[in-house]
Parts: sequence; C-alpha cells; structure tokens
Amino acid sequence: MNRKINQLFNIDRRIIKLADKAESLCAETVAQINERAEYNGAKVMKAFTDNRVSEPCFYGSTGYGYGDIGRETIDKVYAQIMGTEDALVRHNFVSGTHALSVALFGVLRTGDKLVSITGKPYDTLEEVIGLSGEKGSGSLADYGVKYAQVDLNEDGTAQLDKITEAVKDAKVAYIQRSRGYSLRAAFCVDDIEKMAKAAKKGNPDVIVMVDNCYGEFVEELEPTQVGADIIIGSLIKNAGGAIARTGGYIAGKAELIKLCSYRLTCVGMGKEVGCTLDMNREILLGLFLAPDVTANALKTSAFAIELFGLAGFECSPHNGDTRGDIITAVKLGNEKLLTAFCRGIQKGAPVDSFVVPEAWDMPGYTSQVIMAAGAFTMGASIELSADAPIREPYAVWMQGGITYTSGKLGVMLALQQMLDEGLLNL
Repeated sequence: MNRKINQLFNIDRRIIKLADKAESLCAETVAQINERAEYNGAKVMKAFTDNRVSEPCFYGSTGYGYGDIGRETIDKVYAQIMGTEDALVRHNFVSGTHALSVALFGVLRTGDKLVSITGKPYDTLEEVIGLSGEKGSGSLADYGVKYAQVDLNEDGTAQLDKITEAVKDAKVAYIQRSRGYSLRAAFCVDDIEKMAKAAKKGNPDVIVMVDNCYGEFVEELEPTQVGADIIIGSLIKNAGGAIARTGGYIAGKAELIKLCSYRLTCVGMGKEVGCTLDMNREILLGLFLAPDVTANALKTSAFAIELFGLAGFECSPHNGDTRGDIITAVKLGNEKLLTAFCRGIQKGAPVDSFVVPEAWDMPGYTSQVIMAAGAFTMGASIELSADAPIREPYAVWMQGGITYTSGKLGVMLALQQMLDEGLLNL
C-alpha cells in the first residue's frame, strides 16, 4: 500500500499493515472478479453494437415522448444483456421498490396468489404486499391478492420440495436475490435456477419473478437466463454504473413487460409513451460502465472481508464463496461499534464526508436505521455506503465502491474510526 496515503488521512500504521495483508489474502478473488468483469463488459459492448446505439439515442424527448429512439434502443439493449424478450427501462422508476411494485401490480389480479419462496421479503415491500401498514392504503392485499411464503432453511438455503408444493395454486413465485437485512447468503444464479425448476415442477404456469437488485453483473449470467420469467432492478445500484441519477428496469417475457408498462403508464399506451428528458445518455453510459463499476464494488467487498476478518469480526460472504450480490455483512456485536463503523465509512465518502450519521425512523422500515452514504447520487448504493437497522445482531451491510481506491480507503477509515473511539484493540 502507498504509505503516502497515511500522510493524507492519518491512518494508523497497524491498520496499514493489516490492509497490506488483506490485499494479499484477497488477490485470487480479485483476479476472478476482473475476469468476470471482462466478459460482462464484452457482453454489454456487443449489445450496444448489435442495437446500433448512436448519438441520436442521447437526445431524449419531451411531452408524450412518441417515437423516442433512445428509449426504444435502451429497452432493446437491456433485453439482450439480460437474455429476455423485452425490457422496460425508465428514469421515472423512483426506486427498486417502485419497480418491484409496478411488476407485482402489473401481473397480479384479484384472487391471484403471490408466494415468496425465499422467506419474508425486504422491509420496504411489506406495505406493498399488505403485511404491514394501514388497511385500505392500496396494497396488494386490499386488491384481493393472496400471499404466502416458504421460509428458508436455517442455513439460508431454499426448501425446494416445499416450493414445489406451495406454488401449485400461485400466479407468482417471488425470489429475493439479495439478503436484505439478514445474514443469509445472497442467492447466486445456480440457486435461482434450482428454485425456478422447483416452482415450475409444481406449477408450469407460475411466473418466476426475481428481485435482482445488487446482483447485476456479479456473475456472467442473469436469472432470466436460467429460468426466471421476469427480473427487476434499480439504476442507482449496479446497472446504472454510478452515472444514472435515478430509474429502474424490468426485463422478461414480452407479455409480462407489456402488463408492467400498462401499470407504469396506462392501459393501451404502455411503452409507447413517456418522455426521457435528458436521461438517455446517462442511462446508456452508466450501463456501459456497469460491469467495471460492479467489479470495483466487489473488489472493495473482498478487501473489507479480509481486513475486518483480521480485526476479529465475522463477515459474510467469505472470499472464495460464489457471490450473488455486492453486499458484505459485518457482524459488529453492539450499537457503539455499528455506529462507529458507519461514521468511518461516511468519513471516507467524497461527498458529505463531514456529516455524522445518526439512526432515524426511515420510511418503510420497522426499526430505526443508520446509514452512511456520501454519494454523488442520493441513496446510490453502488457508491460506497453502509446501513443497518438498530437491532440484534448489530450487523452492518456494506455495499458499493465506484473505484477500488476510494472503496478501500473508506473501509480502512471505518476501522480507523472504531480505533479512534477506543472500541478496538489491534
């Protein structure tokens, strides 16, 4: 490690020594990450050239947005990359949860059944489904959609036999790829393929829907290439490459995308309307950069796993595991260490480094949440960030890192903050 960094950020020599060892330990993992990024970058390049991306695609449109060549081209590029018949990529998806909500309301009808086959969904979907919140607010439950779930095994794996039985009368089998605020491993593409097969065994007509947030470009294949019918994600995570300021995507079978587009705009118009303003260029540029940016996030994660492991903390996943997303969970054990970690990550941010994170009642969550996120785009978790609910087991979920240099520095400053507050002995 360049010792001049110590002069700039006053990092303790003991941490620098640990960082050198951590980089050595994760060298093989980093080489594998680079190899996958090279393939995914080529895959994206092929989609750009095959679909004739050109400067007119950048111009965007206003008003109704009829005949927007950029919007139409972006959908085609995404569909090719994700291995699907069609895609719906729009800047007016305000979050991943919004895109997921559009997909769920798009394909489900009164009397249909939704089965979450990976246990309880992420906190922000609870009110969408109707598991919490006010009755009559417009949740799926209010519209007469039934809900059931198949919990995971204690080791975080799917109960395949139970999935086959549970989806026999279901319209949608729902998979959450990432871990959310749990300590289970994220599901890799092979896991999702097994779950999709188990669901189709029980009901060949069931729609396998995957929340793909944090998972894009982590592996060489996407869930729709191994049996999923539809996938959903956010552009301020992996797929936006830290360039897109907002937006989301839905990719899958053409008929399902049509239904989702009717929910996003209106029946009969669907994908044919919706101006893009000045967003087309950054959506395309972000997608072009996404494989390398995702690789930087994974390399930051690989470094953090080794560094905090050397400092005595349990991390998940472990380097060498097959990864399904960019997130690293670090079990810190108490609120003080958790808070110090987040404050250190914030100090390593290029934006708002002077801000001190505090836990607060974040909309859509059942516990207070602390979040470190000094980002160029608010809430962009492809940029280095860390967040956690203030509850047992006091683990923090870290993700992102636009560049490996900045990501590594942020991780080191998290350890430095814990040392500065007298919470750590090295």
